[in-house]
Amino acid sequence: MLLLPLLSLSALWGFVLNLTMGDAQSLLRANTLYDTLGVTSTDLGLQLQAERVRSAEALTTRELTEVLGGQRARTDKSVADFRQAVTDAGGAIGDDLRRPLDNLNMALDRLALIRSDIDNGISSRLAGLTEYNRVLDAIFQLYDHLITVSDLEIFQQASSLQAMGMAREYIAREHALVIGALADGRLTPQETAAFTEYAASRKFLHSRGLAGLDVTLRRPYEQIFATEPFLTFATMESRVIKTGTPPPDADGWHAAVDKLTGRLDDLGKTSSDTLAARTSDAATGTVVEIAVAGGLGLIAVLASIIISVRFGRRLAGELAGLRAAAVELSQRRLPDIVARLRKGEDVDVRKEAKAIKVSGSAEITDVARAFGYVQHTAVTAAVGQAALRHGVGQVFLNLARRKQGLLHRQLALLDAMQRRTHDPDRLEELFRLDHLTTRMRRHAESLIVLSGAAPGRAWRKPVPVIDIVRAAVAEIEDYTRVSVETMPPGAIEGTAAADVTHLLSELVENATIYSPPDTVVQVRGDMVSNGYAIEVEDKGLGLPATEYARFNALLAAPPEFDLADSDRLGLFVVATLAQRHGIKVLLRRSPFGGTTAIVLVPRSLVTEQSALEAAGGDGKAALPSRTRKKALAVVSSGTHAGLPRRVRQANLAPQLKESEPEPAAEQPASEQPASEQPAERSPDEVRDLFSAFQRGTQRAREEASQEGPVSKGDA
Repeated sequence: MLLLPLLSLSALWGFVLNLTMGDAQSLLRANTLYDTLGVTSTDLGLQLQAERVRSAEALTTRELTEVLGGQRARTDKSVADFRQAVTDAGGAIGDDLRRPLDNLNMALDRLALIRSDIDNGISSRLAGLTEYNRVLDAIFQLYDHLITVSDLEIFQQASSLQAMGMAREYIAREHALVIGALADGRLTPQETAAFTEYAASRKFLHSRGLAGLDVTLRRPYEQIFATEPFLTFATMESRVIKTGTPPPDADGWHAAVDKLTGRLDDLGKTSSDTLAARTSDAATGTVVEIAVAGGLGLIAVLASIIISVRFGRRLAGELAGLRAAAVELSQRRLPDIVARLRKGEDVDVRKEAKAIKVSGSAEITDVARAFGYVQHTAVTAAVGQAALRHGVGQVFLNLARRKQGLLHRQLALLDAMQRRTHDPDRLEELFRLDHLTTRMRRHAESLIVLSGAAPGRAWRKPVPVIDIVRAAVAEIEDYTRVSVETMPPGAIEGTAAADVTHLLSELVENATIYSPPDTVVQVRGDMVSNGYAIEVEDKGLGLPATEYARFNALLAAPPEFDLADSDRLGLFVVATLAQRHGIKVLLRRSPFGGTTAIVLVPRSLVTEQSALEAAGGDGKAALPSRTRKKALAVVSSGTHAGLPRRVRQANLAPQLKESEPEPAAEQPASEQPASEQPAERSPDEVRDLFSAFQRGTQRAREEASQEGPVSKGDA
């Protein structure tokens, strides 16, 4: 938060410093260019002007004199000095000077060709002078680009001096034409037109230059223009334009021009030195301003950084304390309170919702106070929700207990009615009612499980796995579609037998509901290294992989039951029962296209067959539930009208008998009288007994149909 303003301030300071440094560098660069390119190019221009005058005489007389040769040597030396100055300028020459320098170098390279044409008599007088003019034009184009200062006042004075220098060049051009004309006494019409153009340009540039110069630089020029040499020159200039002939007084022309150009050259040098001094002073002043402004700006930036760092550290410390308090609230205190509420513990809102103590600025304390309000509201809401859930759970539990008591009474009543009933059709109807009651009991137990309590059914001794599976199958509606395959011997602790039975019945019922009615649900099991694995496989449509992943996550870590999610009630019951006993339940796609539910009972709940037999059982208990076969199970204690009499729970495993009491001390089976010891039957005996019963029932019905209806007294 504090870094962004500091960066912005530093960037602004750097930007301003760069601008001012740019101005200083521009002034210093202009001074460097003047000391190198400016001085040497000025001398080069003067030498070219002198050579142009001598060449005008040679073009007229066609004679090469020693004076011309000496002037050419001086020009060549000036060219060499200029090119050396270009090298000395180095980095001061920017991209803006590259092109004019290249143009000037190309023009200077043409000097040899220009001189050759003059020496060979190829060029005319005007053509030769024009070639020199082009070289000098390249020099003045370079002058224009040498003015690179950012100071507006200095730039204006430099431009005005440039105009005065160009006017001096036009005087030199007029002089070159007149010198050539004086040699033969005439001016051609083309030369007269050129002279007129030069004079007009000279007058314009003088007016422009004087208008732009300040008083200090303009006054010397005004004084020169008021002197006799300039006035004489102006008079002769006008006469040449009017008559188209050279001035009659050649000596007067030479004297006037020499005096005028000499004074102008001296004044130009003096003015250039004055402007260069101004540029240097401006650069020095700018550097001083930069130093002062940059230093003050740097001090301000450093002070801002120091203050911001100290303030930032204090703010960071306050925020760290607030963050620690918020993290403790969100990650430790509130989850701990919620966990305690889930366990059923009482939570004091005033004690748990303590105020967050944080010192610091008003804003930090306000935020801490707001967090305290949020904490109090959250704890209050959590306690209220827990109370609501507890109340709903108690409602579930009370209703389920009442319903369970009524169902147990109904089962006892049905059992008594089945004992007194000998009509097979009536017995079939009672069995169906008995089976519906058994399923209703399981649903009542589901409410008890969802309320967080444990069902009341439990056994002291281990119960065989096969009996638990059959009991689970018997508690569903479509039990006839379930195929229980042969399972290895094994038993489950009696304390968990009822919950495992309930868990399996939910899975088996789910398999029958979500598979076609003409398919079979297979249940198989096997003893594995980690316990006992039971698989329930259907041949339905299965589920997408994402649904399997979601259901498996719920089974692995069941959340708190949501009253709004009643579609997956059985899944919540399975997850709760599995978590209670450490049972692992996994759903996956079956190779046949349906779903396979794998239940892994941990080793701690599984008893080997040898331990089961040592406990007093042979592992061959009958079907431990109220199935149709159990309802029609028989004993040899008595018959009526040729039909066997049903005795309640005659063939149940001793561990699963519903009415088995929980005695304080169990009497060993070896000490019980022989008449009181129940006779255990093997599955083969039970099957044979059922077959005999079915054959007897069929025979009794045939005899009854032949003899007529049974009288009331016979019943």
